Amino acid sequence: MKRLALIFALIAAPLWAVEPSEMLADPVLEKRARDLSAGLRCPICQNESIDESNASLSKELRIIVRERLVAGDSDQDIINYLVARYGEYILLTPTVTGANWILWLAAPGLLIVALGVGWTTIRRKPEATDPTLSDDEQAALDKILRS
Repeated sequence: MKRLALIFALIAAPLWAVEPSEMLADPVLEKRARDLSAGLRCPICQNESIDESNASLSKELRIIVRERLVAGDSDQDIINYLVARYGEYILLTPTVTGANWILWLAAPGLLIVALGVGWTTIRRKPEATDPTLSDDEQAALDKILRS
């Protein structure tokens, strides 16, 4: 029973990331803040959004997002501010521009290459071999079969 409670607590841990003291009174602004936070990467946790992360830097980033929303910034202004401050790494879904094209096209390109290699390997005809045994091999086989 204790293990089950621990498992449920660990599963629900990301829900505790946004503390009640951080939440905005205006539900519309809070929803915008949660939507923005869900698309921003925690610089410490790497593949967690700042909305899910319990790291102190994520908390600070959530507060910055909410402060800028209250100040009247648009969603894009907030994203531009954080990208200017932390680099494009802060975005969970990077933009498809410039050098990122290489990253976006590398996986499908490698998949196509792997499929081509697999296809040619499967379609390659085996080399013709002589199915008959030499006299020495036939004698050894007969000896094995007799014993």
